[in-house]
Amino acid sequence: MKLLHVDSSILGPVSVSRQLSEAIVAAQQAAHPGIEVMRLDLATHAISHLTGRHLAAAQGAAPETAALADDVAAGNEALEAFLAADIVVVGAPMYNFGIPSQLKAWLDRLAVAGRTFRYTEKGPQGLAGGKRVIVALSRGGFYGAETGMAALDHQESYLRVIFNFFGITNVEFIRAEGVALGDEQRNRSLAAAHAQIQQLEAPKKLAA
Repeated sequence: MKLLHVDSSILGPVSVSRQLSEAIVAAQQAAHPGIEVMRLDLATHAISHLTGRHLAAAQGAAPETAALADDVAAGNEALEAFLAADIVVVGAPMYNFGIPSQLKAWLDRLAVAGRTFRYTEKGPQGLAGGKRVIVALSRGGFYGAETGMAALDHQESYLRVIFNFFGITNVEFIRAEGVALGDEQRNRSLAAAHAQIQQLEAPKKLAA
């Protein structure tokens, strides 16, 4: 069994999403002794944003520069690692109501027709089902439906949609909200999130 651990926060060790994603990985290692963990830190080893040159290379054109060739290769490696993983753990902070641009760049490299999805007469069909995705979310404020701020959440809503588009229905979210509202609230949110992590169950069979 393989686990892919992806982080995207630019805040290093003080990042809440990094702390939570690390705890999720540790819990999965305890639940699945011997699991192979693959690591991808998008803040320190970013994949470039998608451009027309990347699309041309994907369609068979020779990369114009060595740097582009290396970046295309990095994107392909990221896609293969994602496809090979049984469990994907993602650390995703909220930046300006959405996800970090480096996380979006990674997702853009995963959205490849014929690999993670395809279009059919009945509409798009995901091809990457059978995985479990666990996302560690951190937010400075509160964006639940009961707060009236839900319309500003383009973080969880987007991640749920894109993974569902890839055919992954087993998507779970661990949320730490209000972490910018003082140490007391931050500590409460972290404690609640860690409690959620300890309650995560390892499904007997990953959803198809």
